[in-house]
Amino acid sequence: MGLFDKLAGWLGLKKKEVHVLCLGLDNSGKTTIINKLKPSNAQTQDIVPTIGFSIEKFKTSSLSFTVFDMSGQGRYRNLWEHYYKEGQAIIFVIDSSDKLRMVVAKEELDTLLNHPDIKHRRIPILFFANKMDLRDAVSSVKVSQLLSLENIKDKPWHICASDALKGEGLQEGVDWLQDQITQSGPSNEDMRGQ
Repeated sequence: MGLFDKLAGWLGLKKKEVHVLCLGLDNSGKTTIINKLKPSNAQTQDIVPTIGFSIEKFKTSSLSFTVFDMSGQGRYRNLWEHYYKEGQAIIFVIDSSDKLRMVVAKEELDTLLNHPDIKHRRIPILFFANKMDLRDAVSSVKVSQLLSLENIKDKPWHICASDALKGEGLQEGVDWLQDQITQSGPSNEDMRGQ
């Protein structure tokens, strides 16, 4: 670390680096959301399904996010758990217009919450009830009920209605996530001893 990096750190000018996992079923809008969070000159015009995972970066006023955009296709979901230890926050994206697959999304969420690398950590989880612009979309309140989010008692969580194509609801979610990370300090704390 150079002198200027140290000085920036002491003065609070250096942004804290945060590793975020972006999870959810395929076609829920994860990549589109992350793309919209990047500066406009860094955004991709054509979004294609993620194979495996990709790593993207974006910054807010106080944090530098490194986002692991994980494929939601069934054959790749088993890769998610290999990144749980590194994650300091989770963005879980749900296609609010796909009522048939809401059960699968709940199963994946339950598996995530019960994984040993997540279960005992107070890791913030931001839910995007995405595709709110579609006619068949259910409200974020209904998504919350279908996923039984009220049962998550040991982790801070928040749900935002979003339309990733227009960028609606994204800033609210990222602001909440930033607040959770900056006020809680290291979000990797293990709660087993508490």
